[in-house]
Amino acid sequence: MTPPDESEKPARHPLRPPGLGLLLAEMRGIFEFNASLMMSPLLLRAPRGDGHPVLALPGFLASDLSMSPMRRYLAELGYDAHAWQMGRNLGGLSRVRAALRQRLAEIHESTGRKVSIVGWSLGGVYARDLALHAPHMVRYVVTLGSPFANDVRATNATRLYEALSGETIDNDPELLEALSGDLPVPTTSIYSRADGVVNWRTCLLRPSATAENLEVYLASHVGLGVNPAALWAVADRLAQREGQFIQFDRSGPFAIAYAPPERAQSPNKGTV
Repeated sequence: MTPPDESEKPARHPLRPPGLGLLLAEMRGIFEFNASLMMSPLLLRAPRGDGHPVLALPGFLASDLSMSPMRRYLAELGYDAHAWQMGRNLGGLSRVRAALRQRLAEIHESTGRKVSIVGWSLGGVYARDLALHAPHMVRYVVTLGSPFANDVRATNATRLYEALSGETIDNDPELLEALSGDLPVPTTSIYSRADGVVNWRTCLLRPSATAENLEVYLASHVGLGVNPAALWAVADRLAQREGQFIQFDRSGPFAIAYAPPERAQSPNKGTV
């Protein structure tokens, strides 16, 4: 038989950015922040840290101010929280990579300990890149609504990112493959199907013995870094001993906010 013509095979459909309704609903992020303030006594009952350093990386167009609630929370729990100190995040992984690696090295050298990295949105992409480059300096990676897998163009910020950064998101296929693959350190990807900025499927890593996906119900993209259930999960993940990885226990005080683990599937390329 004659093999089928490649042009006759069904084309893969790229992922789409979240719709206008979800994008407009991002305004609810302020309520997530207020909820965290009201629940602060409960949040401070999270597992305490061992004093190791944590580097907090902001999302696209954000600055260290956006991560200050996260840093204050982690500091209250006993972590040595650090800002990225690079001003507003205007994108461009190749542009900021050297400075980020230097920042990581400074914290690692000054503390003498491995550094956990918490990255929100684009900051999580940076965090994964740092872990790939310097696993001997990185203890744990937590990403919050970070588009690193599947069709990473499926966000409502793609065009603005490319305009401001001067970089095309998918111009380096090898880098994209590396960022979406397994990390040499334990990692948790926290995401929401109600995200109005990035398609939630771009946040899914391949679950393994040291990697997990964690869905927070109804969280917004702009509120994910201050959402009380997400904050509790970050604290719980970072409290694990160095070199230890135990799947997240969804039976805590915010159990109702987490989807069951079977809902978090690994990336399925070509689906919408």
